[in-house]
Amino acid sequence: MYVVDLLPASERERYLGVRAFLQSSVREASIEYWNREEFPFGLLKEMGRQGLGGLQTDGSSKLFKGLMYTEVARADVSLSALVGIHNELIVGMINELGSDEQKRRWLPGLLDFSQLGAFALTEPDHGSDIAGGLETSARLDNGEWVINGAKRWIGAGTIADFALVWARDTADRQIKGFIVETGRPGYSATKIANKIGLRIMQNADIVLTDVRIPESNLLPGATDFSKANALLRDSRAWVGWQAAGIQLAAFDVARSYSLVRKQFGKELARFQLIQQQLAEILGNASASLALMAQLARIQEDGKLDMVQAAMAKATCTRLARASVAMGRSLLGGNGISTDYEMGKLFGDAEILYTYEGSYEINSLIVGRAVTGKSAFA
Repeated sequence: MYVVDLLPASERERYLGVRAFLQSSVREASIEYWNREEFPFGLLKEMGRQGLGGLQTDGSSKLFKGLMYTEVARADVSLSALVGIHNELIVGMINELGSDEQKRRWLPGLLDFSQLGAFALTEPDHGSDIAGGLETSARLDNGEWVINGAKRWIGAGTIADFALVWARDTADRQIKGFIVETGRPGYSATKIANKIGLRIMQNADIVLTDVRIPESNLLPGATDFSKANALLRDSRAWVGWQAAGIQLAAFDVARSYSLVRKQFGKELARFQLIQQQLAEILGNASASLALMAQLARIQEDGKLDMVQAAMAKATCTRLARASVAMGRSLLGGNGISTDYEMGKLFGDAEILYTYEGSYEINSLIVGRAVTGKSAFA
């Protein structure tokens, strides 16, 4: 993986150490948690010791942070979703948009994964159109905000210490960000079960019924939705790194299987069609990494825009879906079982293709930019 050679020596050494930890301690252990739709708190604690909770604030390069997301996804996509959302949206929002008191209260626990936040934006009736359609309301009443509404697909919603809730202020109609501790009366979170992928991530339906929080729980830098756009843009690009990681995982599994599985008296690896599939999976993964490495350079220069982020997310997840499908095919019947890992990857690839803006919506963002014509609002 030649992209790693672009890292400075100190970051390369750290990268290799974290990659070894993820492959030895997380990858295999995650499978049964995935099967049971159970969250591995012990693994999260170990990941915190590796510094994966503080990637947003530790001064690392954009390339290093992206490669960390890739390697976590290579070990388990659900945990990479948590690491990415945690860094890009939770730590990022509080660090950049929060008050000094909010930073003192929450950042220390977030950085070592002893505390978790949930990013509560999407609603039952509003996903891609959330910016214009958001219905959750916030009303200021005698020094307290009163929040009412519902959220859906909220990662870690049932296990988080607080939710970063986006609600529309009834006074000025602006969408604002609020820290809502999950133990407050009126906060209810129900796990969404029976998902085909990302089964370790505890996605939730959240209902907020007259939840009262102090006026100081408003993020002072998030008093209108535009203030969050840069972080939301970066989180969209982050999925491209996940897509590269799942492709490397598919290659790892498919290559290992092809070397030991025999059919018609010889290893699968000796068949031309198998070699072609392996080469294509690796080529797709390498193309995704090259695109994301270029995106990291653009981010370092502060020039990343939403069109670039949307194109990267759409392209890399499209390639990931194709790569994992080839990997599943290569394993034949065993490819549909999580016992051979590829079935797990196959389900997770569908989630990457769909969340943080579906493939179709991201494609239309690019289409609008290149034609000057909008196919949606």
